[in-house]
Amino acid sequence: MEKMNLLRKPEWLKIKRRQEEPFLDVKEIIHGHSLHTICLSGNCPNRNECWSRGTATFMILGNICTRHCKFCNVPSGKPLPPDPEEPLRVAKAIKTMGLKHCVITSVDRDDLPCFGSTWWAETIRQVKILNPETTIEVLIPDFQGNRECIDRVINEKPDVISHNLETVRRLTPLIRSRAGYETSLAVLRQVSRAGIIAKSGIMLGLGETEEEVLETMDDLIKTGCTVMTIGQYLQPSRDNIPVKEYIHPAVFEQYRLVALQKGFHHVESAPLVRSSYHAEKHVRR
Repeated sequence: MEKMNLLRKPEWLKIKRRQEEPFLDVKEIIHGHSLHTICLSGNCPNRNECWSRGTATFMILGNICTRHCKFCNVPSGKPLPPDPEEPLRVAKAIKTMGLKHCVITSVDRDDLPCFGSTWWAETIRQVKILNPETTIEVLIPDFQGNRECIDRVINEKPDVISHNLETVRRLTPLIRSRAGYETSLAVLRQVSRAGIIAKSGIMLGLGETEEEVLETMDDLIKTGCTVMTIGQYLQPSRDNIPVKEYIHPAVFEQYRLVALQKGFHHVESAPLVRSSYHAEKHVRR
């Protein structure tokens, strides 16, 4: 699979900015409920497209992460105590937006005894109470591999539980500050064995090889993971690790086909794909 070695951003990565009415409505609802989104905190390239469709990925437990991963633009440091009213505000925002499917993620909270899992469980409960017809996808941290914490989320029975590997095994220590490759695989294995759709994603362009990408697919399949996202890493700021290469869209399509052949049920693979991109399709599958 041929890779493009251009450090200058290619045409297929140039994003059209839109300010349509649904975009402005979503922005107003998010700010009105004093919430955070990974769309803004993570500088997601699909923010305008998703918000214009009336969707957003809510980020709970504040806007400051206890980790400092080299690919991520979310601020790191000492977080504020969790807001006990946040779960209800998330639920109300989802109801106001009339979402049929919602996606929720969070920063890492290594400062908390439960690593934030208690707030995760309460958020899912509140969303279900106010939005009984809305399907729920959660993109969770690794909770330091604590099985009890992972079970707190599993026991609330969201429709999809996602946890990203982010990159291949070799590059994990380079770009992830504390998370381990095997720990992440164990999280996904615990989720799939509980009978919930397990989902994961990786970024390309960090220096991985084709062989390593295919090995990562195999590792995910062995855990029972059935949904995968593959996207291009884009350096969000000068403080983040630089892009090694831009991968041509044709290569992403080849990876998508290979992943389906290996047994994944649904694969999103394209330069601008991110974890929650077209997330509603995963539930339908």
